[in-house]
Amino acid sequence: MNPVIGLDIAKGESQGQAFLDKGRPFGNSFTVLHTQEGLEAFYSFLKHIEEESNQQPMVILESTGHYHLPIT
Repeated sequence: MNPVIGLDIAKGESQGQAFLDKGRPFGNSFTVLHTQEGLEAFYSFLKHIEEESNQQPMVILESTGHYHLPIT
């Protein structure tokens, strides 16, 4: 497996989609709010994918100026 999470970064929130492997989406697309609660939920989601795939997922960000800072 090659787990990947793609994030479309925007001001205040990001849209994402996870894949366990090429052509194998994991669940539906999701929103990550750039708040403490939203980032904690995203971290839990990362750990869930890690458990499912036995690998750390790569996170790919669409860089949009400084809006990626809360995620990184």
